[in-house]
Amino acid sequence: METLFWGSVLLIFYVYLGYPMLLLAMHRLFRRQPVRKQDIEPDVTLIISAYNEEDVIARKLENSLELDYPRDKLEILVISDCSDDRTDEIVAEFAGKGVKLLRMPERGGKTAGLNAAVPQAKGEIVIFSDANAMYDRNVVRAIVRNFADENVGAVTCESRYEIDEGDTSTESENLYWRYELALKRLESELGSLVGGDGAIYAIRRSLYRRMKPSDLSDFVNPLQIVSQGFRNVYEPEAFSFEKGGESFDKEFRRKVRIVNRAWRGMMSMRHVLNPFRYGFFAIQALSHKLLRWLVPAFMLVAFVSNISLLPEHIFYKFTFALQVVFYLLALVGWLQSRREEIARMFYIPYYFCLVNWASLKGIIENYTGRTYTVWNTVREK
Repeated sequence: METLFWGSVLLIFYVYLGYPMLLLAMHRLFRRQPVRKQDIEPDVTLIISAYNEEDVIARKLENSLELDYPRDKLEILVISDCSDDRTDEIVAEFAGKGVKLLRMPERGGKTAGLNAAVPQAKGEIVIFSDANAMYDRNVVRAIVRNFADENVGAVTCESRYEIDEGDTSTESENLYWRYELALKRLESELGSLVGGDGAIYAIRRSLYRRMKPSDLSDFVNPLQIVSQGFRNVYEPEAFSFEKGGESFDKEFRRKVRIVNRAWRGMMSMRHVLNPFRYGFFAIQALSHKLLRWLVPAFMLVAFVSNISLLPEHIFYKFTFALQVVFYLLALVGWLQSRREEIARMFYIPYYFCLVNWASLKGIIENYTGRTYTVWNTVREK
């Protein structure tokens, strides 16, 4: 039992602390791989995925038309996944400004829409976006300069969350996201980061490969590009703004869907976990994604094995008490979340448990036959 306890505890600490320390050590031991950036102006296609986005699509298109990039070199294409509100009608009003609408014949989800749209894109570079992600004016120029480096196949950018007063769900997400961005910077400087950001990332159109509709596009697509021998780099000067999940409950459902699809995608791309073929990137994929999703299993093993070790030594009574206190704080946070108002000392333990429970639920649903394909938004009522 001691082996199970210490093994699970060490894996949890490795995922959240050991892996970042490993990245820092690799920075010191090996030369960084800078991106050879230049100011270039290739043809670009901005693809916006939308499903029932009548509340934000007009603002998104206005935002896109105001981007600092030559209009004759920027194609704007909206995929409507069989929207049944006014989304298509609003997009059609922008046709005179060059905005194109691709309405899917049947609702098949975001990835199916990208499979249909990318072959129709005219741009050498394709930027993928969501309808609620509002771009900084310099996004396109900041992105394309990375593609002057012939080794770059994908560019992942930065989502920033708007925080309303008292919005603890978004505040927790923002804290978690800052941690993720730090990892992205380190991974990118070592070679490639793992995965993309569906709200704002870009690829060379020639490197796009069709995916299964159930695949999480912004995770599988960058892995496909890395497996072709190209880099997926991070560009912090290209960023977007969007609202958070509005509530812990909506964030939970969103993360269940993400992990469910990402786990399935990782299994289909599991060859990237081979360090003899992909070097340190395989360690990154294992540490940043696969082991991260398995943290709730490690937490469960640590708790159960700790119970059996209570008679062995007073130290195990102390570790068990720490776990109990942590989960009690999370429980209080959950109870307060029912009232949508969580005290600061409770929402971090609660959010940590929420994220990990969502990971476990997403993996379990994957193996019990639950598949998420259609494009959903946390803003749906």
